[in-house]
Amino acid sequence: MKLPSIRGAIAEEVRSLFREEGQGVSVYEGEGLFPPGAVIRDVHGDVTTMMIGGIAALFLQMLHPLALAGVWDHSDFRRDMQGRLRRTARFIATTTYGNHAQAGAAIDKVRSIHDRVSGALPDGTPYDANDPHLLGWVHITEAVSFLDAYIRYREPMMSRARQDAYFAEIAVINERLGAARLPTDRRAAMEYMNGYRAELVCDERTKAAARALLHYRPERASMAPMQSLSVQAGIDLLPDWARRMHGLSVPSLARPLLRTGALGLTHTLRWALAGP
Repeated sequence: MKLPSIRGAIAEEVRSLFREEGQGVSVYEGEGLFPPGAVIRDVHGDVTTMMIGGIAALFLQMLHPLALAGVWDHSDFRRDMQGRLRRTARFIATTTYGNHAQAGAAIDKVRSIHDRVSGALPDGTPYDANDPHLLGWVHITEAVSFLDAYIRYREPMMSRARQDAYFAEIAVINERLGAARLPTDRRAAMEYMNGYRAELVCDERTKAAARALLHYRPERASMAPMQSLSVQAGIDLLPDWARRMHGLSVPSLARPLLRTGALGLTHTLRWALAGP
């Protein structure tokens, strides 16, 4: 029996994080939302930076009580974090690389789920997952976090033109989900994010959601060190004000070691996933 190579074993471990049991590999053929060469295809194709950026985005999203309420009341994310991460990763992959039919079907599926997600906070404030304002918050946290992780660990000299192109491209997906008037360049994106800060809180629900993310361990124990490093790198990626709200920190003396470790992880996984 031929033993798997180290490269193949690492690749299989990583792919297992995103693959449901019995799920095959998707084949994307035909024209999609984004042509070859689009910046979004580069950013969303880097597995490790997407993991780091995705974790940062989750920490940001849970600071908005109405955005958190929909997940809190209508999902099992605290006990099935891996399932939520898998579904999110599959949606991003399909809308970024799938053909028009596949991307459209993925978007329609999410919209149908949002149709069933509404309710009220304990104080009676109503929420609706189809609210363009809430969709805008989810969008901007993901867009900024995905891009900033990619810049930090993959393309530190990324031009402003390529950054602007990314914001314009990812807005296409989220406007089809129901968000409106999304920013299409870096400067507008940062202003857009700052416009939400007065609505953010860190209450008991937020703290419980943060604990679930901090204590999450993948089903395969061998992936736990990678998960732990990704979480710390995600915290490090957060804006200072968001870390303060969560009561999280990355000691300045530990930051260089953390970033070096995360950079090493990104290189290792790129090498493994580029294999046959």
